[in-house]
Parts: sequence; structure tokens; C-alpha cells
Amino acid sequence: MSTTTPRTPSHPAPWKSAFLSHLQKMDSPEFVLSTLHPAPTSSTTSSSISTPTPYLPRARFCIFRGFWAELPENKHNDAPKNPHVYESDLPTFTSDVRMLKIPEVFATSSGGARDTGGASAQGPEERGQSRGSGGGGPVEAVWWIKDVMTQWRVRGEAYVVGEDVDGGETSGVRTVKSEVGGRMRVVGGMEGREGDWSWGRELTGHFGNISPGMRGSFRAPPPGRPTSEAYDDKNLKPGMKVKDLHDSYSRRNFRVVIIQPEEVEQLDLSDPATARRQYYTFDKSTGEWNYQELWP
Repeated sequence: MSTTTPRTPSHPAPWKSAFLSHLQKMDSPEFVLSTLHPAPTSSTTSSSISTPTPYLPRARFCIFRGFWAELPENKHNDAPKNPHVYESDLPTFTSDVRMLKIPEVFATSSGGARDTGGASAQGPEERGQSRGSGGGGPVEAVWWIKDVMTQWRVRGEAYVVGEDVDGGETSGVRTVKSEVGGRMRVVGGMEGREGDWSWGRELTGHFGNISPGMRGSFRAPPPGRPTSEAYDDKNLKPGMKVKDLHDSYSRRNFRVVIIQPEEVEQLDLSDPATARRQYYTFDKSTGEWNYQELWP
């Protein structure tokens, strides 16, 4: 978690418009998300693998789900929507809390919820604090848009929104609302309506924006666990389709993850003669973005 509470940006990030226009050229806005995974220790693994560093890199593909507080329109989504009170420059994706990336962004945050036991060594019920909202660990997200031969790289911190976001003031909920809320702008003309906007409603809106098959994946058997291991096979099954937006089993595992960008790079390789790297850094003290043009 950042030690400096950022000043709320007064206008959209200078890179946002180009970023969105490029993503519209993709069949699916997939990106590679990199996190840091606590290195195994003698107490968490029987492997002979050893490493001189406390963390190891992990990467996987995710799907961009829009910017936080700017839920993409979906005619199939019956969930109640928040009024368009806020906007942000914070990319989102969805995840299953049972996936390792969730405890990773907790374990590598400044608060260091390292109760994951190396993450893979324990089941979801033992992951403690990472079952709720919170996080703040460092991440990097990379998109390659082949049609325009441009790579986008976003570095920052990741915050997790869970069902507890409207149910209590845990340290994790306070962290999310402070850090993410500090980067949310009130839309012009909507001043005074901040109380009409709900974090929980936005979370349910994201759940409604994914397909019934994708919702069903949150009721699949535990990811990464041996197939020979016992689990709740009465309620967790592969290939399920969930239509109920409040299905307790799916919602228990569903999370929205918000990336709070600190650095953004746009690398244009469309013409070798004019290739450039556009580099943006966020200044927490002013709420503004600094810009430099670099050689690729």
C-alpha cells in the first residue's frame, strides 16, 4: 500500500484515450499480469529448489474489464447499476479468490499479509486476510495490440474488492476505499450525489457483466488442487452455468481486482524510423501525470 495518500486527479490521464482506442482493436482485451510470489521455504515445501530472493515472478493472461467505476455496457447484465457519479484511470479484471494471484498481492503489499503459507501450501480457508478486500502488492500488466504494433505496460499496485466491501470497516476495506477512492473523480454535474454510489453495487455489476459460464467457473473445483483430493463435490462442479447474480458459492469466490497505475508506457513500433516510448508517471502530491518521450 502506498504510504502517501494521492491527491485526486482532476481530469482523465493523458494516456487513457489512446489506450482505450487501441484496446478496441483487439478481439479480446487480454493482457499478461505479472505478480510476485513468496519464494518457497523449507517449512512450505519439500522441494530441493532454493532461491536467493524472497519472491519469484508469476505471470498469466487476464481480461481487461474496464476502468473502475466505469462499468462497460452489457445488454445481458440485469444487475442494478450505479449512477455515473465517478470515473477513474484504474484498470480492472476479475479473479477467483482461490487463484494464487490474490494472496500474492496481499503478501507483497506494505502490510504484508503473509499468512498465505507460501500460498500453494494451503487451501482458501487458511489464507486468512486475503479472503476479503485489501491487498496493495506490486503488479505489472502488458498489452500487445498487433494491429497498431504498440505495447502498453502498466505498473502499479493491485487492490482486491470482495463481498465485505460494504459490510464492515476491516483494515483491508479501509485500505481499498482510501487508496482506490483517492484516485476516483466525481463526474462533472454529479457533485453531491456521491452517496448514491455503492462499492457493493459496482462489484455485483462486474459479476453480472460476465457470462453465466464464466460465473460458473467460480463454482468449479478448487483451482490448483490435486484431482484426487476430496472437495465439496455437491456444490462445486466443472462446467456449471450460473444465472443467479447472488449465487452464494460463486460470489464467495468472485473478486474484482483494481490496478492503481503509477507508471504507464506506450511503446510504438509501427515504424522503425519513428519508434518512440511514451512514458508517464503519476505524481501523488499533485494528482497529475508527468510525461517523457524516450527512445524505444
